[in-house]
Amino acid sequence: MIDVDELVRAAISDAARWDRDGLPDDVVKLAARSGVLTADRPVAVGGEGIDPRELGQLAATLGQACTSLRSLLTVHGMVTAAVHRWGTAAQRGEWLPRLTSGDAIAALAATEAGAGTELSAVATTVEPDGPDFVITGTKLWVTFGQRADVYLVLGRAPGGLCAALVERELPGVVVEPAESGLGLRGTRLATIRFDRVRVPATRLIAPPGFGLSHVVGTALDHGRYTVAWGAVGLARACLDDAAAHAATRVQGGTALADHQLIRATLGRCWADVEGAQALCERAAAARSAGAPEALIATIAAKYGAAAAAAAVSERAVQILGAAGCAPDSRIGRFYRDAKVMQIIEGAREVAEVTMGEYALRGARS
Repeated sequence: MIDVDELVRAAISDAARWDRDGLPDDVVKLAARSGVLTADRPVAVGGEGIDPRELGQLAATLGQACTSLRSLLTVHGMVTAAVHRWGTAAQRGEWLPRLTSGDAIAALAATEAGAGTELSAVATTVEPDGPDFVITGTKLWVTFGQRADVYLVLGRAPGGLCAALVERELPGVVVEPAESGLGLRGTRLATIRFDRVRVPATRLIAPPGFGLSHVVGTALDHGRYTVAWGAVGLARACLDDAAAHAATRVQGGTALADHQLIRATLGRCWADVEGAQALCERAAAARSAGAPEALIATIAAKYGAAAAAAAVSERAVQILGAAGCAPDSRIGRFYRDAKVMQIIEGAREVAEVTMGEYALRGARS
């Protein structure tokens, strides 16, 4: 049974500290005990068996409390979804119990210096050597890379791009903490170096040639979906805080809420939040039905929700003024986080091209 009340209470009291120091191990363990890390996996493999809409609502609840906490659900869920979808029966039997219980925390190691938006340009090599593969390369911006026990690594094998599970404890795996970025500062980013790391062939998820299009593709689709709902939660929190401030803040004897400009700004925020929610609901329905348009609906939801989060958080900071710029301001933290969500799991410009191509196909049919 999923119960996030304790997690949310912890986020309300400690999210500012997490933003400075990173999400602590005890919170990661609490997330595992609370049933959130693999909530959408079937009960038969150790998950909670919730449907896409329930998963979205869970991501929104966590996103409304702390984006870094929601990111833990996202990245761990990305890897688990990929293993569940593309792993062999033996791989699922070995890894899913560890992942669903939280005994092993997973991270996606895909981005490189020359491969961000265009992941097909990865230079990490996965070379066959007898019954094993040898992995060499460097991955950047690995979310929860400092904490993860296993990485899903995208690399280049002779037969094409491939994905392999690489355990942190293997010789040649070097984890270097990365400086916090603009937002999502609690996600304990790391640079991961693989110096001729030897893994058995049984660690490859799907054959070479399927690593990006299928394995990592499944992970990214799952990630976009939970990021979208998390962005809705973030935007709604910003709207609530801005409205509460406007209703109580008095300047020159007049409440901010009595100014027409403030009410209009809040109205735009409300429309943005409700529009993003509707896109996420549409994606949830398509995913539940297994509809062909589920992929594009998820891309649209992530695009619209990230845009709403960026716009609403920016307006909220403006309404709160100095209070929104304070060092531990929740609104200020969300403002920084929201910008990152327009980049991760597919930059907004890539989404625009994809949606435009979809619109053209409909016009030509």
